[in-house]
Amino acid sequence: MAKPLQVDELWTKRILQSVNGLEYGIVQIVVHDGRIVQIERTERKRFEPESATGRSLTEPKQGARSK
Repeated sequence: MAKPLQVDELWTKRILQSVNGLEYGIVQIVVHDGRIVQIERTERKRFEPESATGRSLTEPKQGARSK
């Protein structure tokens, strides 16, 4: 039987920091032996096609954040 996962205040803050500000992407929480051991964040940037907006393909859409 799987061990119950214990999430303390520190891990809760870490998870919220990883999700906060994410517009498009994935946050994965890695658990080993019933404990959180790692948080992975993959952020995606989306760009509007030139034909739809008249802008360059490399220019981010309005309001997009870069990190």
